[in-house]
Amino acid sequence: MAHQMKYFYELTISSSPHIHSKATTRTIMRDVLIALLPALAGAVYFFGPRALVVTLISVAACVLFEWGWSRLLKRPDKTYDLSAVVTGVLLAFVCPPTIPYWMIVIGDFFAIIVVKMLFGGIGHNVVNPALAGRAFLFSWPVAMSTWVKAGWENAAPVFPDVDVVTAATPLAAMHQGQLPEEGLLDLFLGNVGGCIGETSALLLLVGFAYLLIRKVISPRIPLAYLGTVAVLAFLFPMGNDRLLWTGCQLLGGGLILGAVFMATDYVTSPVTKLGQVVYGVGCGVLTVLIRYFGGYNEGVSYAILVMNCCVVLLDRIGRPTKFGAPKKEGKKV
Repeated sequence: MAHQMKYFYELTISSSPHIHSKATTRTIMRDVLIALLPALAGAVYFFGPRALVVTLISVAACVLFEWGWSRLLKRPDKTYDLSAVVTGVLLAFVCPPTIPYWMIVIGDFFAIIVVKMLFGGIGHNVVNPALAGRAFLFSWPVAMSTWVKAGWENAAPVFPDVDVVTAATPLAAMHQGQLPEEGLLDLFLGNVGGCIGETSALLLLVGFAYLLIRKVISPRIPLAYLGTVAVLAFLFPMGNDRLLWTGCQLLGGGLILGAVFMATDYVTSPVTKLGQVVYGVGCGVLTVLIRYFGGYNEGVSYAILVMNCCVVLLDRIGRPTKFGAPKKEGKKV
């Protein structure tokens, strides 16, 4: 009887479906961090060591805030799952390398405490914490819109006591209906001004390939997102060469970073296949509308945040019929 009771208490009872997988939150976040490493290395190469320092401060602040909140409310500490680390990296990636250190910490607080922990922690947040933190940081628009020219000779100092050479981003020119001075090769490699982790399309695509190989994400959302932007840019080139304009729209700004690493967030994106496609298309349409007609040059962050709020509705699209459920009969006349 004691032997039987031993095995009885070791049973784990839960609702279906019973799916076994070696993937955990920690392993998924670890793969995301590995995929972000090439872009981080490129950021240090193009913008100097301050890009790395800002990223490390952002990561440390996010982990500290999540740990402190858990200790304050006497809840289990889940910083070991690396989700706070990913949020810290992504928030730093969508900020300029010249952002003051105290400001990135405020953004981290908003992302972790207000957007994530107040809603119940990982898995319960409605919108992407890193993007919400970036949107909040635009309370300081000058600091969030000051860009440095790429190259170590123009690198921002680690301690902000020296002036830097500022430059406009390619999106600033395109927002005015003009092609950027930089060529497509510079945009592809990342040799342009911009946020810390968004400029190099090549290095971001390397991370994209890694995530696909590891089966961490599906290509549906990124391809639907990028494809929609490409189609709309090609159809409405604002008086410029269609192909060149389309290439600049795809490679400029944070489009690839957002499509690969932000829009695919498990918590804030749809789970149904059709819902994911519609979600990606919606992100693409909103991005183009904001870029063309909005007050800011970039539309990726706000497009994804808006579509995050629609996920509950989008999950109803393409939802499969429950196994064993009776078919709905047509109304009798």
